[in-house]
Amino acid sequence: MIRLFKHYIPHAVLLLALVDMVLLMAAAEIAWRVRADQLGIPTGFLSQRIQPMLVFSSVMFMAMVAVGVYGAEALRSIRFASSRLMVALSLGIIALALMNSLLGGALFWRLALFYALLGSAVLLVLGAGKRADRLRALAERPGSGFVIVGFVVMNEGTRVVEEAIARTAIHDLTRYVENLGVSEVVLALEERRNALPLKDLLRIKTAGVHVNDFSSFMERETGRIDLDTVNPSWFIFSDGFSSGRTFTAAAKRLFDILVSLTLLLITAPVIALFAVLVKLDSRGPAFFCQIRVGLYGQNFEVIKLRSMRTDAEINGAQWATENDPRVTRLGRFIRKVRIDELPQTWSVLKGEMSFVGPRPERPEFVEGLEEQLTYYAERHMVKPGITGWAQVNYPYGASIEDSRQKLEYDLYYVKNYSPFLDILIILQTLRVLLWNEGAR
Repeated sequence: MIRLFKHYIPHAVLLLALVDMVLLMAAAEIAWRVRADQLGIPTGFLSQRIQPMLVFSSVMFMAMVAVGVYGAEALRSIRFASSRLMVALSLGIIALALMNSLLGGALFWRLALFYALLGSAVLLVLGAGKRADRLRALAERPGSGFVIVGFVVMNEGTRVVEEAIARTAIHDLTRYVENLGVSEVVLALEERRNALPLKDLLRIKTAGVHVNDFSSFMERETGRIDLDTVNPSWFIFSDGFSSGRTFTAAAKRLFDILVSLTLLLITAPVIALFAVLVKLDSRGPAFFCQIRVGLYGQNFEVIKLRSMRTDAEINGAQWATENDPRVTRLGRFIRKVRIDELPQTWSVLKGEMSFVGPRPERPEFVEGLEEQLTYYAERHMVKPGITGWAQVNYPYGASIEDSRQKLEYDLYYVKNYSPFLDILIILQTLRVLLWNEGAR
């Protein structure tokens, strides 16, 4: 993988995206030449068409990212990729037509696209315990970006991977690694105290082979922080956690203000309409306010369109469940299309929330989650968001285990935050909305 603006992107996906951009530019040029020939006009110089070609290719590319064309499912299934691609092209054409009507001029939207899957990097694992077995399972998943070529038992601990080779059976580990054509070695030892093969690792590293620890490798390959293996020292000495820097924080806040103002103006009629419908559908107020935990653990009040009965929590705070009987008839619809979330834009404008960040949780749940989940409090080091890395990667969570899984994604976001990652999340949120992923 390659790290772009602190976010890990598989080499195959990045190269595929670059190829697609080139193809989109080429398709725009071909479309112009065909149309110019039909009209009997000169094609002119290429430099005169660069700007509309860039607009065309950029809009179509963002639409492809937004609907998940570059996701793991699309990369391993032609049928899945084709369906997502058709949606992306339709959205791109609509966006281009809208831009045409607003700005005037002509943009290209005739194109020809194709995909190519790229080879994977190879990998050697030092260790044969549970961690090594987890790496093997990860490598066997469809769409995995790496191949494991061998396991080496470094000590006499419990062996889970039976095919692993004992270190004592290898005379020169560095030469063994080179003969296998390994590009990366991952240290997957269960017990590291007094067991680190420093001499072996130093020779492998100086031979030009990348050496990685298990936790960092899992972070890179899965887009989340593996809570089973990380420790405080890993957090302290690894890079990241720069979201508080003045420039990025100011840019994020400016974006939140501009977009929240725009959205409030655009969606005000929609919010007003559904507020009336909520009142007509069931007894009680159209809106409800709820205390949530925000930045640095401070409480704030969030406002939403009411989607449950007024007595939904008469017995105390509860997780939402699938087909929750407390949800009203209209509430089921507005939750599915996320209309109930629109009033939260006001919290973004006030600065209590951001558009992108970990979802704010209720104090009643946070207290218990901090006791049961290590590092849960660290997710409060950034502002909570309407959408986030966990929301676009994991379905709705309504249990301690779900919260743990989502926490791993939230910690990845907190650690690797950048404007680039925010843009990626916003684009992928469209995929979640289009395919109704995670709503309850």
